[in-house]
Amino acid sequence: MVLRLGSTAPDFEAQTTKGDIKFHEFIGDKWTILFSHPADFTPVCTTELGLVAALQDEFEQRNTKVIGLSANGLEEHEKWIADINEINNVKLNFPIIADADRKISELYDMLDRQDATNVDAKGVPFTVRSVFIIDPKKTIRLILTYPASTGRNFDEILRVVDSLQLGDKHRITTPGNWKKGDDVIVHPSVSTEEAQKIFPKGVKVIKPYLRLTPSPF
Repeated sequence: MVLRLGSTAPDFEAQTTKGDIKFHEFIGDKWTILFSHPADFTPVCTTELGLVAALQDEFEQRNTKVIGLSANGLEEHEKWIADINEINNVKLNFPIIADADRKISELYDMLDRQDATNVDAKGVPFTVRSVFIIDPKKTIRLILTYPASTGRNFDEILRVVDSLQLGDKHRITTPGNWKKGDDVIVHPSVSTEEAQKIFPKGVKVIKPYLRLTPSPF
């Protein structure tokens, strides 16, 4: 299966640090971020999961769940979480999927095909740093893939959630480097005449195809 934007996120059953789940049931009526990290007890991953734990309130404010995954077992996850909490001064509360057999990693095409050092003791690849943003309809709205060597910017992932959620509620898109509260772009499908009616804060026409309006936030 090739996963693209607009694909339905594949369902699966898994063991996690918060109990067994069926993924679609876990999503429920919320936005969900599924993200993989190469392995437990590794340096970059330890900083990343600490960041996600620190941002838990930000995700909750956006009606968004987070769930991690790596190719390790539950016992390793539990021991590693203690390290994450200690090093980052956080309390990690989101679930981490145990995927030692790589079934879910294969399903979501997360395995590392590039880095010969990103493997377990048997030479089987670990995962890369994949990110899937999934909406309440179980539709994949964003796919990001980072190499194992590069830690992610989770502020950027929050920014994308803000953009997607705002675009679903209003007929807008967001410009480059946009952040919450900045002006947004009137969607190309909306005429300027219509835009002036539906965006009461006003419309600034820069070009016929580029029209700005204050953020509805």
